[in-house]
Amino acid sequence: MDRGQAEKRVLELREILWVNSRRYYVENAPTMSDFDYDRLMRELEDLESEYPDLRVPDSPTQRVGSDLDKGFAQYPHKYPMLSLGNTYNIGEIEDFAGRAVKELGDVSFSYSCELKFDGTAISLTYRNGKLFRALTRGDGVVGDDVTANVRMIGNVPLSLSGSGWPEEFEIRGEILMPYESFDRLNRERLDNEEPPFANPRNAASGSLKLQDPKEVARRGLMCTLYHIPAGSVPFATHSEALDAAASWGLPISGERRIVKDIEGIEEYISYWDKQRRFLPFATDGIVIKINELEYQEALGFTAKSPRWAVAFKFQAEEALTRLLSIDYQVGRTGAVTPVANLSPVQLAGTVVKRATLNNEDFISQMDIRVGDMVKVIKGGEIIPKIIDVDLSKRPADAVKPVFPETCPDCGTRLVKDEDEARWFCPNIDGCPTQIKGKLVHFLSRKAMNVLAGDATVERMYNLGLVRTPADFYSLDKRMLMTLEGWKDRSAERFLESLAASREVPFERVLFALGIRHIGETTAKELARRFGDIDSLAEASVESLLEARDIGEVIASSVRDYFSVPAHLEEIERLKAAGLRFSVEERVASSDALAGKSIVISGNFSVSRDEMKRLIETNGGKNSSSVSGKTDFLLAGSKPGPEKIRKAEELGVRIIGEDEFMNMINVLPLAAAREDEVEPTLF
Repeated sequence: MDRGQAEKRVLELREILWVNSRRYYVENAPTMSDFDYDRLMRELEDLESEYPDLRVPDSPTQRVGSDLDKGFAQYPHKYPMLSLGNTYNIGEIEDFAGRAVKELGDVSFSYSCELKFDGTAISLTYRNGKLFRALTRGDGVVGDDVTANVRMIGNVPLSLSGSGWPEEFEIRGEILMPYESFDRLNRERLDNEEPPFANPRNAASGSLKLQDPKEVARRGLMCTLYHIPAGSVPFATHSEALDAAASWGLPISGERRIVKDIEGIEEYISYWDKQRRFLPFATDGIVIKINELEYQEALGFTAKSPRWAVAFKFQAEEALTRLLSIDYQVGRTGAVTPVANLSPVQLAGTVVKRATLNNEDFISQMDIRVGDMVKVIKGGEIIPKIIDVDLSKRPADAVKPVFPETCPDCGTRLVKDEDEARWFCPNIDGCPTQIKGKLVHFLSRKAMNVLAGDATVERMYNLGLVRTPADFYSLDKRMLMTLEGWKDRSAERFLESLAASREVPFERVLFALGIRHIGETTAKELARRFGDIDSLAEASVESLLEARDIGEVIASSVRDYFSVPAHLEEIERLKAAGLRFSVEERVASSDALAGKSIVISGNFSVSRDEMKRLIETNGGKNSSSVSGKTDFLLAGSKPGPEKIRKAEELGVRIIGEDEFMNMINVLPLAAAREDEVEPTLF
């Protein structure tokens, strides 16, 4: 490869790596395996080594991937929070050990071998024995303040026990989602026809960034800690520091081992490559660290990684098992999904019996047949998925599946839009599975939060008690007592929760209706934009498209829903039952901003939505663009340069967050914090 080709490839690799880094760290929806990402990163490192003039400071090889989120306040790390160099080759572990021996010279040292937990990095600071602050890795220099959420994780102590802990110190580790919690969460998401999380790491990362700490508590996260920066505590070795931390009640892994040589490292790797599948949480490798802290300091750091530690990564777990049959399941929105029934096989701590086959095209492209031996992966990489067929083991009687032409439940002929990969049953108001699915969705916790599950809805449907959500509000105690196993208290609790559902806000009622493509976030935006159900029902496609994040698919789905007379009749029945179909009027906190048109730009110590709410509740009006009618531009950190330029050009006043808070007589949130260190905001 000549220099011209190398330069072209370097630019291509940087773009691929930055895009996938964002999907991994920020969106929690990776589309590339760790192995492929690491392979491309290594290719870029090799090219930059061969052509040093092509290396730039913002190359992915020189910077840590960032998970910074503008919805959180951000603070600097006292010590840079770097990532580890990765390898899949045991020979490179031998090279790591050889370099340490060569650079440290004639000294005796040991290695700490530890599990590499597949979670999201966290840094905890304890002050006077109390949990003071929790920061994500962020960009390695600055992290998001997620203290309120970390306080909801059961095994993170809010106060230390024992004695001997420093007045202030930092300890780092991972927030994990155990397989049991991960499987439960994905079952809930699939029941609501929401996309499942790709793996426990993404689920943990997404959960840690939720705005509601109570929901974080419900997610079943756990924490494991494995590193105290050398400057934080007075110990000679890494292992002594972790032993002390364990004595203070901190969750330290008990699977560590101190070894003297490369043979000990290889033995540890070999053992856990087999035993990791029996752990209750995801691991994706082994971390090897120089144990003595003075030698860690002597070896130092590269731009993005410590020279005294390296990670050996396992290949994704996979297993070969037989495909016994294929079911075709109808979801509440009518989507028909093929699901493979497998001969049970253990993978990544759980027994896998079923795997999604996505759609008809997937089956056809892989030439999957009933009776085939198929390769399945799960756990640390992605949820159960068939990735290959072993054609050498295909039996003579293997059957090529035929995707049904009609709904497996109601017999209606299936349809498929040109831009859709899935087949749908169009009988949305007559297909029993869709009806029951929508009833379950309506009652679900994130919708109306009524105390009833799948089995209860199934019994009510079979007895003819309910066919639409409005029917629930016609039920009485006598009717409920006809349900098998129900007694007085069961009926009373159901009716109490049904009564409480009348207080559910409009955006959740809208979500509960089960309009295709309308999830929680979209329902909130539509409720905010249109204010009430009648305005939404009358909205044109054009006006729907003006709402934030509403595209043609969603706009068409909303119009289609409200064009059905039966749906309008159902809404009238729900209105009569007392459900809320409009956004409650907000009482202004003051009239300090009355008549003011305000544009905001940049990031603040609270979310942008919260800043907009403060503007509205103090009489102001939010505007999206700077014009001659703008009263002032509220600029946070890193405001849009075009908005700043336009404001200066038009003579529009530019103010900062502190001045804004003074205007509405609110103490700036950053100043109200316990810590004297000012946050760094991006």
